[in-house]
Amino acid sequence: MRRRTLLSAALGLGALAGLTSRNALPDLWSPTAPGANEAATGLTLYAGSGLAFGTTVTIKVLHDDPLAAQAAIQDALHQVRKIDALMSLHQENSQVFQLNRHGILQGPDAHLRYVLAFAQRLSALTAGAFDITVQPLWQAFSLVSATGAIPAQNEIAEAKSLVGWQRVELSQQHVRLQSPGMAITLNGVAQGYAVDLALEALRERGIRHALLDTGEFGSIGSKSQSRPWVLGVGHPRQRDAMLTTVKMDGRKIATSGDYATFFSPDLVHHHIFDPTSGKSPHELASVTVVAPTGVLADGLSTAFMVMGTEKALALAKQLQDVDAVLVSKNGAVHRTLRFPELQT
Repeated sequence: MRRRTLLSAALGLGALAGLTSRNALPDLWSPTAPGANEAATGLTLYAGSGLAFGTTVTIKVLHDDPLAAQAAIQDALHQVRKIDALMSLHQENSQVFQLNRHGILQGPDAHLRYVLAFAQRLSALTAGAFDITVQPLWQAFSLVSATGAIPAQNEIAEAKSLVGWQRVELSQQHVRLQSPGMAITLNGVAQGYAVDLALEALRERGIRHALLDTGEFGSIGSKSQSRPWVLGVGHPRQRDAMLTTVKMDGRKIATSGDYATFFSPDLVHHHIFDPTSGKSPHELASVTVVAPTGVLADGLSTAFMVMGTEKALALAKQLQDVDAVLVSKNGAVHRTLRFPELQT
């Protein structure tokens, strides 16, 4: 999975670029420099990282015991890697890879069944704007992207004929794609779901304060007694510029945008597809969603990109504890009334 966000934990939280690299050990963890342990007396900020979803996953926890902190970080990383291994498009042993190859999967894992059922509910909720069966469109565009071209209309139409979330048959015994050539992608929900599982693993280890980044973000508690965890939301068109800063309030945060992976330099054609047209949605450059769960924030950020500003804001208003900030390609910015911006 190559999907990345413009969310950053750079405001005093820092990425772990200095602690990890592709040539490093699989997992690294470290206490921060002295002076960063102001959450409560006796608590120190410990940081860990590892590779999953084609990126570096980072976890920060506050604890009074370094061994307990390390064990919690390892448990959380294990949960993230488990979901990556189940739902990767590229690992041949993943259940999603096997489903796409054969069109049917016997004995699907309980986590896969949960995410597929969630995806079906989200598709219904968004009138099909969210659809995990758009993978044939990705394949059609990806196939010709190396030449700098985009697929011909008949090729797009052929790929679009394989799209339809209602044609994924799900039961406890099997998953079946009802038409030959269909394929799914869970890139729009898997990382968010991994956030949910990882945070639960931290809680089970007694962690009361943590920040987790799988490409989507979640937190427990706060950074200190006087300061919440804070994230920066980058501007989709201004490199190194922040659109806003977000105060983490226990909800999860995900961003989707046209800049992450694109098939044309003008960003008209990118990795998010409108199942109705077979092409990328044309209105929005990025969407950041705050929601009670990571899987919901992740899925809605993709769905809102497809739905456009008016429909996305209307749906967000109907959903409990869901907020969003949307940036149009023309630069216009729209927010829900309770989007948790940090007031400075």
